[in-house]
Amino acid sequence: MMLFRILSTVLSVTLFMRGCAAQLADCGIAPLNTRIVGGQDAPVGVWPWQVSLHNTNGHFCGGSLINNEWVLTAAHCFQSTSTSGLTVYLGRQTQSGTNTNEISRTVSQIIKHPNYSSSSYDNDVTLLHLSSPVTFTDYIRPVCLAAADSTFFNRTASWVTGWGNIQTGVSLPSPATLQEVQVPIVGNRQCKCLNGIQTITDNMICAGLIEGGKDSCQGDSGGPLVSKQGSVWIQSGVVSFGEGCALPKFPGVYARVSQYQTWITQQINQPNNQPGFIKFISNGTDGDLSVSCSGLPAITSTAAPATTTAAPVVCGRAKLNPSVGGNNSLASTGVWPWMASLQLNGSHICGGAMVAEQFVMSSSSCFSRSANASDWTVILGRLFQNGINPNEVSVKVANITISNSTGDNIAVLQLASAPKLSDFIQPICVDLEDSTFSANSPCWVAGWGSGAGGANQTLQEFQTTIVNCGNSFSNNSICTSSLNLQEGNQGGALMCKQGLSWIHAAVLTIQISTTNSSTNTSSSNSTAVSRSVRAQDIQSFTKTSSYASFLRSVVGSFPQKVTSASTSVSQMSSFCFTTVLLFSILELTIYQD
Repeated sequence: MMLFRILSTVLSVTLFMRGCAAQLADCGIAPLNTRIVGGQDAPVGVWPWQVSLHNTNGHFCGGSLINNEWVLTAAHCFQSTSTSGLTVYLGRQTQSGTNTNEISRTVSQIIKHPNYSSSSYDNDVTLLHLSSPVTFTDYIRPVCLAAADSTFFNRTASWVTGWGNIQTGVSLPSPATLQEVQVPIVGNRQCKCLNGIQTITDNMICAGLIEGGKDSCQGDSGGPLVSKQGSVWIQSGVVSFGEGCALPKFPGVYARVSQYQTWITQQINQPNNQPGFIKFISNGTDGDLSVSCSGLPAITSTAAPATTTAAPVVCGRAKLNPSVGGNNSLASTGVWPWMASLQLNGSHICGGAMVAEQFVMSSSSCFSRSANASDWTVILGRLFQNGINPNEVSVKVANITISNSTGDNIAVLQLASAPKLSDFIQPICVDLEDSTFSANSPCWVAGWGSGAGGANQTLQEFQTTIVNCGNSFSNNSICTSSLNLQEGNQGGALMCKQGLSWIHAAVLTIQISTTNSSTNTSSSNSTAVSRSVRAQDIQSFTKTSSYASFLRSVVGSFPQKVTSASTSVSQMSSFCFTTVLLFSILELTIYQD
């Protein structure tokens, strides 16, 4: 018999959920979650949206805070819609002992999905309306919800949390600390073949190891299944049911949150207080489409005609940059769509610029701490270092290649996958032909300098002017009026617009000298890229064109420049690049649902 994740004693309540007024500004951010999740006990505050539902018998189900008034949980947790005796605990870490960060609320309304089936567990979602709003802290925050058009491909890394049993029939030992386990998404076709073709519906999503050993369990029902996109955690599922707990070939089954965006917003019915819905994007190819078994309908081919060709990728086009840049100000979203944040073990170290679909250029000096590609991540489409960036994509680095010139050196990062281009993610054109940048013409730099950009560490943009270098600098130099570059700006680009295209003219580094530049431009084996030096308010960088041979050998071909106004970004956006996301699934111990 299929063992469903419910405690024998359930309270009749309807789950009704309401989004916080701050919406996307607050959801999905876990300030205290700074690591890859592993192990059993969850550190305090790591999952600030997790709630514990109690009746007169104690904890019976989990749930997730989706704004300051509403909780999302499972319909099967409630046999009725009576709120009597129901308490919601937020900020709770253990089920026994003191929880200093905890608050509690009663429930004013339970809203069960009208099409919930107690026999099939289809539409297993409920909203709980709290008796009064909560104030967000580091320990109490809402999770973002997967929007209706989200995709969660097979093997997408996910995490499930709760205070349920640690294995079938075995309760979580005192003090009953919140548990966490990492599990990969199992595609619905494969899940149908494993759990039963008629058992799994489109309203469900599955997760777990095929070999077993990691799963949710009794008492975890109603809790969240989440995945991280950029810096934001997005809930994909609600713990629903499964065959036993952590059994081989029986992944856990969850209600698919993205199916209920319309229903949730209709129930809350407050335009200014909706939950934060974010589209989760799984790039690349869905491996689940190749799965087949007896009784499972075959995938019908929808291949485009052979004559259909994708629009060419162009470089240097910033659709959301309405003017010619800014001047010593905070940038706005999409203005510099090639800007990249280079992160070492989760911390911003340097800037960079996307120069081709799968390549980012930066400074070699950024890699003095580590030149190991597996230590690095590139984030594209980012505006804030602190805060929500719904348009960003995080990509692992497959390879780092550093030039080997007698002077300054640059680094080219090959990404593990090619991100899908959008208005927020585009390549910049690379100067490979030693272009002429006229004196007095404006250029710009952008970056995340240390301590700059306000509380959110917003991307900053600075305008400068091309000046005559004079005889003190080499022929490979390009000079500008002085710039106050800070740590964190290095690796970014000197950006100059020619015609319709933005051109990468030089790689930035922090100013390393205030003496005459002639003693610096010829130093050998330098770790700096496009070294920046000052001489009488002139700032010098090594031209990008100086590395043309190296760049061609590493990158190969580059996108073409925009040649006419008819070449639109919409053409670029329509071209989807095949991307394979690499996930490292950590070895975790058996954990309760």
